Order: sequence, then structure tokens, then C-alpha cells
Amino acid sequence: MTTNILSSTIVLEALRDDNYENWSACIQNYFLAQDLWDMFETTTEPPKPEQVVEFKGWRKKNAAALHAIQISCGVEILSKIKDISSAKTVWYTLAKLMCQPPNPKVEPNNPGYSALKEALQSADWETATDFLKHHPNSKTAKITTLGKTALHVSVAAGHLRIVEELMELFSEDELEVQDNNGNTALMETTYRGQYKMAERMLRKNKKLIRIRSNGDRYLPVVKAMRYGHIKLARYLYSLTPLEDLVPENGTSGTTLCKAAIFSKTFDGATPTSPLHALASMPSAFPSGNRLVFWKRWISSCIHIQSSETNTNEVHLIVHKEDQESQSDVEKTNRSSVRGLLCGLVSKLISLIDTEHLYKMKLVHEQSHELLRLMCKEVSNSYQDEMHNGEIYSVIHCAIKEGIFEFVRDVLKANPDLLLLRDENKRNVFMFAVQCRQAKIFSLVYGLNLKNRMLNTRDIFKNKILHLAGMPPISSGLDRIQGAALQMQREVQWFKEVQSVIPPRDSEVVNRDNKTPRELFIEQHKDLLKEGEKWMKDTANSCTVVAALILTIMFAAAFTVPGGNNQGTGLPVFFNKRLFMLFMVSDSLSLFSSVTSVLMFLGILTSRYTEEDFLIYLPTKMIIGLSTLFFSIAAMMIAFSSGLLLILDEQSFMVIPAICFASIPVALFVLMQFPLLVDMFISTYGSGIFDRKMKPWL
Repeated sequence: MTTNILSSTIVLEALRDDNYENWSACIQNYFLAQDLWDMFETTTEPPKPEQVVEFKGWRKKNAAALHAIQISCGVEILSKIKDISSAKTVWYTLAKLMCQPPNPKVEPNNPGYSALKEALQSADWETATDFLKHHPNSKTAKITTLGKTALHVSVAAGHLRIVEELMELFSEDELEVQDNNGNTALMETTYRGQYKMAERMLRKNKKLIRIRSNGDRYLPVVKAMRYGHIKLARYLYSLTPLEDLVPENGTSGTTLCKAAIFSKTFDGATPTSPLHALASMPSAFPSGNRLVFWKRWISSCIHIQSSETNTNEVHLIVHKEDQESQSDVEKTNRSSVRGLLCGLVSKLISLIDTEHLYKMKLVHEQSHELLRLMCKEVSNSYQDEMHNGEIYSVIHCAIKEGIFEFVRDVLKANPDLLLLRDENKRNVFMFAVQCRQAKIFSLVYGLNLKNRMLNTRDIFKNKILHLAGMPPISSGLDRIQGAALQMQREVQWFKEVQSVIPPRDSEVVNRDNKTPRELFIEQHKDLLKEGEKWMKDTANSCTVVAALILTIMFAAAFTVPGGNNQGTGLPVFFNKRLFMLFMVSDSLSLFSSVTSVLMFLGILTSRYTEEDFLIYLPTKMIIGLSTLFFSIAAMMIAFSSGLLLILDEQSFMVIPAICFASIPVALFVLMQFPLLVDMFISTYGSGIFDRKMKPWL
């Protein structure tokens, strides 16, 4: 059989609606000549992927037959079968389609049909039933230009009572009437999520659940899930035979799984497999949701029952009496205080909107269960099928999205994936470095194969430290505030990777004859300049504020509230406690502002090498900002105590004055304080890498 098959060498003309008999005779003879016809006559199931030799032979024959059919069809016919992967299924699908009687033509100007349609759309059952009595054939007639029947129109109008009345008049077979697009009335309910209508139709005719539309060949359950009607989709799924969802019978099963995963995104550009779809959903896993500490605590208190219990009950207390042993009960009864505290915690949590956290954790649990089931198939994948099955590209997608749980579980299910490389000969850890996914890279600390995984080169002779010296390929740095902190993070990555590789690898050159450090300096020149500019701009702004505070506090120390006693030269309010508070806070503000100015001047005069961004420059910025905030706080205390001293008899004026004066100061602190926190955590925090990762493989 030649590699390039032209339709003219198989059939005289491409398949249309009016030449099926001639077409099928020609292509059947072609299959007989190519020894492919036995695929269509056999009654046995195709071999499983585990039967390697038999499965490869069947797959080759199936692809040849399927390709021959596809290139022998016209464009319109091809659009109806393009998603079916089994040649046998395509053959019998075409036979069924071509043998259907032509759709009766509707008369758009027919006043009777127009009157019936208007009556159904306006829920005028009296007029509609009168028409149907006088015209019995109109019950299943195509009354719109799209070939929709009275039942289709009623479903689209959303009138449940009218639909129920019509169904009393319909037989089981009449419920299977399809419009011009092959949609039954049940399929019409999936567009709007009309659960009750679908339920009543399926009570009368359960065969409706298996009737596919003409164009995409999807089952009703797939349509319902694709349009986001979860309740209806679950109901339809419970009635859909599993054999209708297997790959041999089309792509409905795969599409259903993808639609279920993407039910919250409504993204038209879905990936090519369910596993890929799950890898594209970071919000479906805990690592994709960054929660503040109190939300993490609440989330840990939420208990999701196992799927076997079929319940959505949520428990917010740690203790569960129905699962205790007798000894546990005795321990619980020892103290009623614990019960009171648990009840109090539950009441407080009930005041907080936990619905979002509950739904989020439920999604996490369901995603993990779905991933566990998928990993069973991943564990059975053969190495020559890994790329064809897109398993490795799926891992790349998950790494780019930073889904730690996904990458860990898939690699654990099939450790051979650790040894595979992409088109650039880079393994998963090299790609994690490229994407700057610290948690995923930390998996290397739990591997016995650490040295083997890190001692590899790509097609450009780059080692993993070279990749750490290149800019990241994802937008992870955009989440970091300021170019200086971005530069710090890049240096941290370079140092971390350097610490886990043999010392000799730090001096290895790549194909361009560059060491990792030379590559880092070259690739980060622009970020270095941006970081220097950011540091200097921030230091300049803060220096101005600190200098103003310094000037004001210095002047206030010698121009005290109330003035001095002419006789003794001492301040008038010398013996008052508020005056001592004024002087102490003024002095503290003065000294801290001086320190702040000196720190910022040190930043302005620094040399700005790559190493300086790691500890030296951030430390100066942290000290400068901390002392600046302290001087601002001390200044406000001095200002408040001074006002109280002067306006002692009119204290009602003090509070408004202090509040108004605090507004610009508070705004400045609110704008700059998050920067101080981020810089402190980035410089002196626990770090982004988990060096204590437990063995996981």
C-alpha cells in the first residue's frame, strides 16, 4: 500500500448525500484488495494496549482504513465523522446516516405551522392542542427552518407544562425525531440545563440517552457538561452506558472528561487529553491556591467526606464521635472544656464565609482522586507510547503551571518519566529550573538518583546550572515586586542549583564556550540595570522623607511646646509626663531617621554587582525602611503628645487633628510596608526550596 493515497485511486468521486451506494461498493472492494475488510466483519473487540504486538497490528490497519474513508468523503460528510477514531464505527455510522430518509421540507410561510409555533412559544396550550387535533401529522412535523418539531420548540421556550402535555401525545419512537442537526428534544434540554424536562423524557424513552447529534457526534451528557449544566450532566451520566464512552465509539468519553475538568473555565481552546486538561488547571490543586495563614487554618479544619458516602456534609470540628473507640470516648469525656472550645470555634467559623473554601477544598479532593485514577494508566504506559500519549508534554504543562502534586504523583506512578527528555534533551528538573518552579525542583532532594538527574546536558551542551543562568521561560518573576527582588530571586536560584551539583560543573562550558556564571551575567544585564534603578529610585524617595523627618524632629527638640520659663530657662511643661513622652519620641524619631538616611545613602553609593542583590543591598533596604517607619511612628507620637500639652483645656480638638494628620503618613506606610515584608521574607525567610524533602519514590 502506497504511503500517499489519493481519493481518486479509491473511489470515482467523494462521498455525498446522493452517491452512497456507488461509493460504498468502490471502497469495500478497495478494503478487500488491501486485506482490511476483516476489520469490519469481525465481532470481537479490538486488542488491548497491553497486547503489544496485536494492538500495534490492529492500530496500523485501523489507521489505514480510517484514512482511506476520510479522504474519500466530501467536506460536509467529513465534518460529521472527523472525531471518530475507529474505522469500523465510522463505516457503520455512515451507513446509518446515508440510509436515513431525507428531512421533510418545512414551509416557512405555512400559516398553520406559524400559528402552532407561536402558540407553543407563548405557552398557549389550548390553541396548540386544538391545532394538533385537527392536524395529527403536525405532531412530528418540522415546523421551523432548522427542522425542529413542536417538542423541540416547547423545550427551547422553557415551558415544562407544555412539554409534559406534548409527551403524553408522543410515542417512544416519536420522541427520537431529530432536527436538521440531528438533535433530539433531549439534546435540546442540554443547551439550557432543563433537568426536569430531560428526566421526564428519559422516563418514557431511555434510548434517547444514546442518540448522538450529527455534526460533532456527541452524546447528550457531553453537551450538558460542555455547557456547564453540572446537575443535568450528572443525571445523564448515571444513565449513559459506559460502552458509549469508550474511545472505539468516538471522542465523547474524552470530551466529557475534559469538559468536567474545565467546567469552571469555559475556555474554548481545550487541551488534547483529559490528563492535559487537568495539568492546565492549577486552581484544582492546593499548590495553585495561595491562601493567607488564617484561610489555610480554616481550610485545614474543613473535612471532605469520601466519595463513597455520597454526601456534601462539611465538618469544621476536629473530633468525630462516631469514629471513636471506647478509649477515645473516655478521653473526650474527661474534659468538657474541649467540647465548648470546639463549639465556639465552629460558631466563629460559621460567621466567616467558608462556602468558597469548602468548594475549593472539595475541588482539590476530587482532582486528586481523578489524578489517582489517571496515574494508574500512566503507570502502564510503555516508553514508546509516552510521547504519543502526550504524557511527557502533560508533565511540561504541569511544571509550567507549578502544579507540584500533579508532577509528583505522575512521576511516582511511572518513574521512567524521570529518565525521558524533551526535544532539547532536558529532563523534568531541568525544565523546572527553566520555569523557576522551586517546589517542583525540590523533589530532587527526595531522590536517590539526584546526581544522575542533575549531571546531564541538553543538545546545546548546557548543564542544569547553565539553565539557572538563563532568564525564566514563564512569567513567574512578574509576581515578585520590584526589579531588585526579581534579581535577588534569580541569584538565589543560581546559588541553590550550584549547591546541589558537583563543584566541577560550575566551570563547565556549553556549546558557546561559556561557563554558567558567564551566561548568568550576560543574560541578566538588563535585569541588573533595572534592579539598580529600582533600588536607587526607592532609596532617593525614602531619603527625602527621612531627611524631612530629621529636620522637623531636630527643630522640635529645641522649640518645645509651650516655650521656656523666662526665669529658669526650663520648658514650661517640664514636669508633665506628656512632655517627657514628647522628648523621648522626638529623640527616637531623630535618631532613627538619621540611621535611615545613612542606610539609603549606602544604597546609593553601592557597586551593584549580582552578588550584592542577594544579602547586602536587601539588608540595607530593610534597615532603612524599618528605621524610617519607626521614625514616622515616633514622630506621630511626638506630634500627638505635643498637641495634648498645648490644647489641654480643649482636648476635643486633639483627636480630629491627630486623625487628619495621620492620613498621609498612614498612606505612605501602607504603600511601602508590604515591600518591607516581602524583602524581609525573601532575604531572611525559610527560603523557597525544601531541602528537607522526604523520599517520595
